[in-house]
Amino acid sequence: MHDLLQAVQLVAAPDVLIAILASAIYGLVVGSLPGLSATMATALLVPVTFWLSPIAAIATIITASAMAIFSGDIPGCLLRIPGTPASAAYTDEAYAMTRKGQAEMALGAGLWFSAIGGIVGTLSLVLMAPLLAEMALSFSTYEYFWLALLGLMCATLVARSSPIKAIAAMLLGLLIACIGMENPAGTPRFTFGLTDLLGGIEPIPALVGVFAVSEVMRAMLTPEPPPLPKRKFGSILANQWMLTKKYQWPMWRGNIIGIIIGVLPGAGADMAAWVSYAMSKKFSKTPELFGTGHPEGLVEAGASNNASLASGWVPSLLFGIPGDTITAIAIGVLYMKGLNPGPTLFTERASSMYALYLIFILANIIMIPLGIIMIRLASTVLRAPRAAVMPVILVLCAVGAFATGNNLFSVLLVGIFGCLGFVMERNGYPVAALVLGIVMGNMVEQNFITSLIKSDGDVLPFFERPVSGVLAALTFGALLWPLGVWVWNRVQGRAARAA
Repeated sequence: MHDLLQAVQLVAAPDVLIAILASAIYGLVVGSLPGLSATMATALLVPVTFWLSPIAAIATIITASAMAIFSGDIPGCLLRIPGTPASAAYTDEAYAMTRKGQAEMALGAGLWFSAIGGIVGTLSLVLMAPLLAEMALSFSTYEYFWLALLGLMCATLVARSSPIKAIAAMLLGLLIACIGMENPAGTPRFTFGLTDLLGGIEPIPALVGVFAVSEVMRAMLTPEPPPLPKRKFGSILANQWMLTKKYQWPMWRGNIIGIIIGVLPGAGADMAAWVSYAMSKKFSKTPELFGTGHPEGLVEAGASNNASLASGWVPSLLFGIPGDTITAIAIGVLYMKGLNPGPTLFTERASSMYALYLIFILANIIMIPLGIIMIRLASTVLRAPRAAVMPVILVLCAVGAFATGNNLFSVLLVGIFGCLGFVMERNGYPVAALVLGIVMGNMVEQNFITSLIKSDGDVLPFFERPVSGVLAALTFGALLWPLGVWVWNRVQGRAARAA
């Protein structure tokens, strides 16, 4: 009880409340601009967190990401251009509703069910994380090695592109993580004589580059969105209680799918939205209505993407393994603020954990009134000329990179990773797998080397411990799954040709 009261005091601090409000407005605006992702919105906030207290810094990341995921629905609904990748799953459905004159219902569903999904996801975080933390206290370096490797394999397994391309992107990330002398031997690797590379590649410039700079480069090659016609919106939440009662099973199914996918390392809100929309169509009593402006898919996918945001923090807080690209950025901020992820965080810094839960709930509650205001201001925000927005983003990237490393080399790194992210996206290589490799490469190597030292070079202890053996089996299963699918498809194809 004492920890909870202390958490309330931490969240009620003026700087934290101001940070929540400011980042909420910022997240809503950035998310509603077509082409600017929630991850990019979060990455641009990192330099700001340098000057904030630990709780205020985490509050900005949580609030901005939750708001951006919702507000990505606005241009998707009104212009048929998804504001964020998480909105792309049901953009056509929402736009079809707008063409039928139901824009208020579509936008209201996005807002209402996103808020519900966020709160349910937070409750899952509150219940799951402490229980898993108790179990994680018995983990040794063997378990952490397999857990990190399993996280990398899961990221490649859930990638929407080819598994081979996802594995290639992940291996490139691991190679980048090898740069410098931050390794168990303390030996310079791949530095090419450059002193700037001795400290390795920091994850933050890499994240800002692949997510923000590459977006700017992509925007330069895509046409400007069509101007939004002026229109007055009616009541935004008028029919939402009716939709909640009518589609309560899809809503709960979306919440559960979002929670499960959020816990998988590297999956994230966009994967949750795609899976939930597909599940909604599969189990619907009226699947023929999907694509014609039917709200059922919006209800399930909208609940799912925000539920996954909160549950994505479970592996991040417990093991330092990012649940998605947003929590990959958050892990960097946690380390920077002395809130090192791990099971002891729940015992030694319990009040900070409770504060984090309260921020999640508060962010999803204020999403409703601020979201309604944002919807009404949508026509103004969506008229912002791209030629004015993109240079500002580029300047923010450069300033943010300089602030993280306090040198110009970090700015150069952001530019290099921006070009790399752009080329990878153009050729179907998922940048999320690359980022996961960079963030987790050190963890995999440190635990592998430490385990070999403990076992005097013997590999049997990696498999002998019960939990370690189970995690090893899951890792090999995830690694061999794409091969199994390929073999199965070949066998099925031959059988079909023979018939």
